Amino acid sequence: MRADARKNHDHLLDVAREVVAEQGADASLRDIARRAGVGLGTLYRHFPRREVLLEALLRVRFDELTAKAGELQGSASAGEALTAWLREAVAVAHGYSGAIESMVAAIADPDSALHASCQTMRAAGTSLLVRAQESGAARKDMDGTDLFGLLGALAWLRDQPSLAPKADHLFDVIAGAILARE
Repeated sequence: MRADARKNHDHLLDVAREVVAEQGADASLRDIARRAGVGLGTLYRHFPRREVLLEALLRVRFDELTAKAGELQGSASAGEALTAWLREAVAVAHGYSGAIESMVAAIADPDSALHASCQTMRAAGTSLLVRAQESGAARKDMDGTDLFGLLGALAWLRDQPSLAPKADHLFDVIAGAILARE
């Protein structure tokens, strides 16, 4: 990509990140283009579909979650590592309000622009889950798909005005259900 095109692409992503943070995953693409000071056609040249834009926004965060899982693999407590990663993953998903539906759908759709990013993120969480299971810190009757589903549910809870005040408590309840009783 040419330097000027890369600069425009990065600027559109920066503006989109702000607008999506304010309005959620269904943010107006016209608002994004307007705030970026470009025409809607320019936005569509860089991101031909909303899903492509979401994937670009989420890929960076999912890559960070994957790296975080790698760092946590070496921590002393497998259960604490899993819980710390899950808490961070929920925060990322919640930061893109309304994106959880797209993320869940993307896991099952290999043609989705979000598929590869979601698969990589799910694999990172699964590796922490497996480590916790092998050490006896997590229940053995769940897999990465279950963990990804719980992540989605926890992010969704944070988006609900009536449940948001209880989101931390509900996270602790779910995390407690994942971890094995000693």
